[in-house]
Amino acid sequence: MQLIKLTPLDLSLAAGLVLALALLSLRMRLALTGQIAIAALRTTVQLLLVGLVLEALFAAVHLLWMIAIASVMLLIAGREVMARQRYRFTGWWGFGMGTVSMFVSAFSVTLLALTVIIQVRPWYTPQYAIPLLGMLLGNTMTGIAVGLDRLTQTAWQQRAGIEARLAHGQDWRQAIGGIRRDAARSGMIPIINAMAAAGVVSLPGMMTGQILAGSPPLQAVKYQILMMFLISAGTGFGTLAALQLGSRRLFDARQRLRLDRLRVPDIHAHG
Repeated sequence: MQLIKLTPLDLSLAAGLVLALALLSLRMRLALTGQIAIAALRTTVQLLLVGLVLEALFAAVHLLWMIAIASVMLLIAGREVMARQRYRFTGWWGFGMGTVSMFVSAFSVTLLALTVIIQVRPWYTPQYAIPLLGMLLGNTMTGIAVGLDRLTQTAWQQRAGIEARLAHGQDWRQAIGGIRRDAARSGMIPIINAMAAAGVVSLPGMMTGQILAGSPPLQAVKYQILMMFLISAGTGFGTLAALQLGSRRLFDARQRLRLDRLRVPDIHAHG
């Protein structure tokens, strides 16, 4: 099967669609024009840089380079988790919860896939390790961000009810248990929906990319099934770990609700 190479003109035509969306947003006064433009620019620059880095890595496979790239990916993902939360934890916790949870879940699942399932040699071969880790980090990042945002926002809104349950003798786990379960469902629903709709409503990105690159459809399907399972596991474990850390952080050693550990938006802080 012939691989059709894209030209700068092809990409420019696709960029024109994004530009049209930005102009429509401006006309409708959605206050999203700047965000759309910046996001499109970031996508272009970041992916081009990644392409250059990957070409260099593919030419010189080395464990230390893989560790460096994986660390940068993890730190950026941890920052993005914190940036998307309306009521985020103050201090190191705001960055550390998501980062540690993604490290435990995404890295362990990626390592398992490389060493046990795919059995690539060496296991840190960039062709396999970086795409797997990138997809796992991206989806786990989304699940953790949504889950923590739901946890902290609901805890703030229902603080009176939580304190009432504490006053009636419940421990911190019982007092926030329902909120944590709702947050976990919110964080995991996107990947569950993606699995349920795969192949029926949508063709997932990895499978589509492999088919466009000339891989046999059934082989592309097998890799996509593998990735869906890995992503769901990584997202689920990461979200649950982050919510456990976040829930505990909302209470002190004497099991008192400590909402002063959250950075509250000004509209609430002054109102």
